[in-house]
Amino acid sequence: MRIFIDTDVLLDVLLAREPHAAGSAAVLDWAEAHPGQASVSWHGLANLHYLSADGAERFIRELLRFCEVPATGSAEMLQALDLGFKDLEDAMQTAAALKFKAQAIVTRNTRDYRKSPIAPSTPDEILRHLM
Repeated sequence: MRIFIDTDVLLDVLLAREPHAAGSAAVLDWAEAHPGQASVSWHGLANLHYLSADGAERFIRELLRFCEVPATGSAEMLQALDLGFKDLEDAMQTAAALKFKAQAIVTRNTRDYRKSPIAPSTPDEILRHLM
C-alpha cells in the first residue's frame, strides 16, 4: 500500500508529542520496512526544519532513506487551489499525495481532509490496515 504521511505525524515523532508519538513512530517504522511505499511533501520537510530546535536535518536525512518526496510544481499547486480546502497547506499535502498515487493520507487531522479524493486515516487506523 502506498501512503502519504502528513506533517503532523512527522512532528509527533520529531517533537515527541504525547500521546501521539508512539502511533506516529509506528507508521514511520512501517515505512522504513517498506521503502518507497511512503511519501512526504517537500514543503512539509521545510516545516519540520522551521519548527524544530536544531533544524531537524538528521531526522530529515533519515526519513529520506525510505520515504519519497513527489516532485510538485505549478500544476500541483493549481490542483491544490482547485480542491476547495479551507486550509491551503492541507490541499498542498493532498496534491503531493495524488502525485505519489497514495492510497491513504496518514494524519491525525482527518476532518481537515474531508474534501480529499484520497481517504485520510489516523496512524492507528492505517496501522490496523497495514498489519
